[in-house]
Parts: sequence; structure tokens; C-alpha cells
Amino acid sequence: MTTANKITLARIAMIPFFVVFALLEGWQWQLAALALFCVASFTDFLDGYIARKYNQVTDFGKFVDPLADKLLVTAALVIFVGQGLLASWMVFIILAREFIITSLRNVAAAKGQVMAAAWSGKVKTCVQIAGVILIFAIVAWWGWLTANSQFGVTVFTNGAAASSIGVIGGADGPTAILTAGSGHPLAGVTNLIGLVMTLVTLYSGYDYMKRNWDLVAEGATRPKK
Repeated sequence: MTTANKITLARIAMIPFFVVFALLEGWQWQLAALALFCVASFTDFLDGYIARKYNQVTDFGKFVDPLADKLLVTAALVIFVGQGLLASWMVFIILAREFIITSLRNVAAAKGQVMAAAWSGKVKTCVQIAGVILIFAIVAWWGWLTANSQFGVTVFTNGAAASSIGVIGGADGPTAILTAGSGHPLAGVTNLIGLVMTLVTLYSGYDYMKRNWDLVAEGATRPKK
């Protein structure tokens, strides 16, 4: 097995540990999940670089590498939905795009064609990874801030939960004011990040479909022989 493929498999092996860390309560665990996600994301760049530089591109790598990427990002997004950090419809759109483009690639492969990667796909991947990292960083920071009493953090809510957050200074330390709503206290901020991820993902899907629509358009008008 090539070095590039071993790195890819190592990334897959990191995912269960990442999920466990992300689901545990406490800012320390969120920080650990963030660190592991960053390491796993870096291996995505590393295995591709090694495969190209040392001529280690294999069919196994072409299959497993994108699968590892999708498993890692999907795990993070599903966890965020469960924690009330992202709206479920955003994650649905992001996952729907992945299913559609994967199906389009399968159609291209069946016709003996290779669907070229578009710049929008690379931007989409970078934005999704950056968005996940940012959300974990915000959650870890907020957990650390509220856990350290020496900072005099006081949280006021006008209901059972909160949907937006603001921090103001005071003589006794910063005071966090949360407006009433539903979901996680940080949902207002994290959903804004999620919206950017969703819009970029939508455009990427549109771009791929526009470039490769002829692959499915022919099948819609001409039966397969």
C-alpha cells in the first residue's frame, strides 16, 4: 500500500475519535475535537501532495480519499445539528449537493468519461473546512469563557434558551447578554457561518451541473440501448 493511501486511511481512523471528542461536554473536549479536525484536514492536503509528487495515484486512493473527506465534514455537520448549532435545512442542502455530484460522477464514469474538478469545488471544500474549524473555535472559546469564574462572566437570558449573543464589558468582568429564542446560545453566530457554507456549496453544485449537464440531458431524451 502506498504512503498516500496509508495517510488517507489514517484520516478515516481519526473520525471516530473526533466524533467522541465533539460529543463530550466541556471546552477542553471541543478544543481536542478542533485539533483533531485540523490534523485530519491537513492530511487531506498531504496525501494528495504525496500521491502527485511521487506518482502514487491509485484507483483505491481516488475512491477512498474523497470518501474520507465527506465522512469527516459530514460527521461535524451532523453533530452541529444535534447540538443546535446549525439549522438542519442547511446541512440537508450541503449533503444533497454531495449526493448529486457523486451520482453525476458515476454517470460520467459509466460513459467512460472523467468529470474534471472545478475551482468552485475546491473553494467549497476550503469554505466548509474553515467553517467547521471556526464553529469549533467559537464553541470552545465560549465554553472556556463561561467556565472560568475569575473572568466574572454573567449570562442573562429572557427565556429557556437563546438564539443570539453579545458580550459587553463591566466593572466585574464581561457580561454576556443572550436574547430569547430557540436552540444553542451561539446559534445566531454559528448559523451565519453555516449560511455562508451553504451558499458556497449551492453555487458549487450549480457550477458542476452547468458544466456537465450534457451527461444527463442526453439520457433524459434518448433511451439507453
